[in-house]
Amino acid sequence: MITKRKLAVLAAGAACAFASPALADVLAENGAWQAVSVKENGDTVCVMSAAPDKAEGDYAKRGDAFVIISHRPAEKRFGEISVQAGYDYQSGSQVIVTIDGAKTFKLFTKDGYAWAYDADGDRDLIRAMRGGSSMVVKGTSSRGTQTTDTYSLSGFTATSKAIDQACGVK
Repeated sequence: MITKRKLAVLAAGAACAFASPALADVLAENGAWQAVSVKENGDTVCVMSAAPDKAEGDYAKRGDAFVIISHRPAEKRFGEISVQAGYDYQSGSQVIVTIDGAKTFKLFTKDGYAWAYDADGDRDLIRAMRGGSSMVVKGTSSRGTQTTDTYSLSGFTATSKAIDQACGVK
């Protein structure tokens, strides 16, 4: 069930400064993944996210970690992946994402987030996520702490289809 906290995270992940989680339309909840659509400056934004099933690292304090995928049709931006670490990444570091221990992707970091280098990287990662069962995200905090977050990809495909449909992605 999508809770108010999950809706708040999804709305924040969409960077919807003016959107209230109460105004979010729930699109799907499948396995580990939840999806909503919100209005941002009158335009529809579709967002899906999941929290890690397992978070490892030698840290004393860490905020919430999430993988977020968003569509912003009005800006012609589709399938943008971001990783929210729950801490600031080490400057100049990369995040390593591995699907099922086989396919590896590198993301660039800025502050507490990581992104694919380009739209092709987003598409390739989403394609791998749709075909996978688990995803491991490894990053290094600004203090040098290494973290490993493991995400289930159960429900990913169905949830991504829901945001595709809601935002007119073919």
